[in-house]
Amino acid sequence: MNIETVKSLFLLFSGESDANTYMPMIELAQTEVFKMLRSDADKSDLRLEFLCAAIANLHLQQCNAAHDRTSSTFVGRMNTNTDTGAPLKYASKLVSEYINICSDLINCSTFVFAGFSDGREELSNA
Repeated sequence: MNIETVKSLFLLFSGESDANTYMPMIELAQTEVFKMLRSDADKSDLRLEFLCAAIANLHLQQCNAAHDRTSSTFVGRMNTNTDTGAPLKYASKLVSEYINICSDLINCSTFVFAGFSDGREELSNA
């Protein structure tokens, strides 16, 4: 995987101007992609660079979405972006599309089983 290509694609996806600032996110995405790879996959396949950049962009958008999207003005604070979730939705969809494109190269389990308890089970067992 060519990291310079990943950085260029990350800049394209994110709209940022300096990929070096976000190298920890890019490196994290690269590690995630390598963990997804099948043992017989070609690690130099260009599609993996797109997937890596898309994942790094998703991490950036998740961080941005967690920040307050308000701006200081003369009269106080006001919302500067009415649809703060749009970039995050786009980034998530982009990752999903690249996972589909790379389906023959990666083992990706998108199914997550999660259970939640209301606490009654613990009380009934006591």
